[in-house]
Amino acid sequence: MERGSAMANITTRPVTKLGIVGAGSVGTSLAYAAIIRDAAREIAIYDIDATRAEAEGLDLAHGTQFTGANTVTGGGNIEALAGSDVIVITAGARQKPGQSRLDLAGVNAGIIQNLMIQLMEQAPDAVYIIVTNPCDVLTVAAQKASGLPWNRIFSSGTVLDTSRLRLLLAREAHVLMTSVHATIIGEHGDSEFPVWSSASIGPVPIRDWKISGRQVFTQEYLDAVTHDVVTAAYRVIEGKGATNYAIGLAGVRIVEAVMQAENAVLPVSAIMQGAYGIEGVALSLPSIVGINGVYGMLEMPLDELETRKFHDSAETLRNTLTKLGI
Repeated sequence: MERGSAMANITTRPVTKLGIVGAGSVGTSLAYAAIIRDAAREIAIYDIDATRAEAEGLDLAHGTQFTGANTVTGGGNIEALAGSDVIVITAGARQKPGQSRLDLAGVNAGIIQNLMIQLMEQAPDAVYIIVTNPCDVLTVAAQKASGLPWNRIFSSGTVLDTSRLRLLLAREAHVLMTSVHATIIGEHGDSEFPVWSSASIGPVPIRDWKISGRQVFTQEYLDAVTHDVVTAAYRVIEGKGATNYAIGLAGVRIVEAVMQAENAVLPVSAIMQGAYGIEGVALSLPSIVGINGVYGMLEMPLDELETRKFHDSAETLRNTLTKLGI
């Protein structure tokens, strides 16, 4: 080959494409996190506000010299998402201060159903991850509108809620977050709850953790930390209008599990297939996430109270779906 000649089609790793629907604070935070973590070779942002999407894409592209070999584009042309391996949906009405995630259901269900029909024309083979709230309700709406198998369309669920929980527990226990094994399950919303019966710090059950002989995690503390996690988003929204950085990172963590075929266990929300006797609603459970989406939802041990809470969470979502005619 002559010196200076073009070397076409040379690449150091497979070309992976991430499509992001929505150029708002969540979509752009997710794109930014994806660039920094080198989650995909190509990132395409789509929004009906083409001017905003183009500007966000350009701003992000200007920084790619300092990251991996990423190509970033943004615009109002949905065809730009064609061939995406993973599509993350962040578009929809924003949650307002004092508004529950389920209050958003009617408006965003209509948006998602229309959107899925268009997206399926562009990327019928993609894995779809829904971040828009209420994500559990929208997962069912999107699956019915698209006809996708349940494992290829799911939501971010309680991945972020679980991170919030582990942060608080790690601070109180004076240990690294990765040493905390505790999970939030159920609805990504007000009826979610931590599974204390199997929570631990390293191998030590959470209620047995002691510092200088003092029991750290009393029932009073566990109740308080549960309240703090469930209401965490409301506190952030009240202060700055939206949650975006943490959910952007959480979303990219799920994207990585799919893109890199990790088979990672993450508490995403997918349509239940009979675990705990529940079907037809999307709830968060620790699930194996890999190249084709969700490979299986793990039926973790629950005590009597936790089992009741999980069924109550399912009933909350089933009632909302019924009201919306989904």
